Amino acid sequence: MWFDSWSDIVRVLLVGIASYAFLIASIRISGKRTLAQLNAFDFVVTVALGSTLATILLTSDVAFVEGIVALSLLLLLQAVVAFAAAISRRIRKLTTAAPTLLLWDGAMDEAALRAQRIARADVEQAVRQSGTGDLNAVAAVVLESNGKLSVISREKLGDASALGALPSRR
Repeated sequence: MWFDSWSDIVRVLLVGIASYAFLIASIRISGKRTLAQLNAFDFVVTVALGSTLATILLTSDVAFVEGIVALSLLLLLQAVVAFAAAISRRIRKLTTAAPTLLLWDGAMDEAALRAQRIARADVEQAVRQSGTGDLNAVAAVVLESNGKLSVISREKLGDASALGALPSRR
């Protein structure tokens, strides 16, 4: 239970260092998209990478090269899906949640809050964190595809072109 053999320890050290170095190098090569703020798709890939790395480290039944192939496959699939999402609206809709307008012109959209399972208090907190104390001074609050709340003040709204065709905009 506490100790099996020195060879197992040495294997974990050697395979761990090599796998870690490979993963870091691969992520750097695959580009900034891999390190961007996570949406649901990126989160799943990140968890899968971590699980694969742990399996490579702790399971002697998995050869180092098999683990490297598994890590490479996950990174390749992420790159392919990210590229496809960049050029195809249909794939983007499948892999990335659309932003949701939660507040417009100082008024909360209660239906959007319920649909996204966001409490009014969460929106109010985001408004406070933006340095605003009055909801009426806020033009919009958007729940972004990565789960963050964007607060847009009336002074910074401009022509609202960054809001695009968000649903529930009045």
